[in-house]
Amino acid sequence: MGANAPSEDNQAHPLWHKDRMTLNQIMQGEQTDFHLVELARLRIRYNGFPGAKDIKVDIEKALKKWNLTEDALFEKTRAIHAEGQVYRGGGSEKEDWS
Repeated sequence: MGANAPSEDNQAHPLWHKDRMTLNQIMQGEQTDFHLVELARLRIRYNGFPGAKDIKVDIEKALKKWNLTEDALFEKTRAIHAEGQVYRGGGSEKEDWS
């Protein structure tokens, strides 16, 4: 799939465009703390969402690229969050879990 907007039979999430850009950056980047927490956030957001298949496919690709399971991703990101503010400089508005 890729950067194509969702079709009528694939429900669009209101934040799809923003999330698509974030996921594209993750897919092209290295495994950083920021990319890990963003990937986990997207995994949570789209888990059970009836659509956004391209996002879901690319989340899986990123997990495979970094040789991570969902459990390992969440374990790593819990540790990252326990160490401190991962979204430095942006305040709480950067944590958009909806």
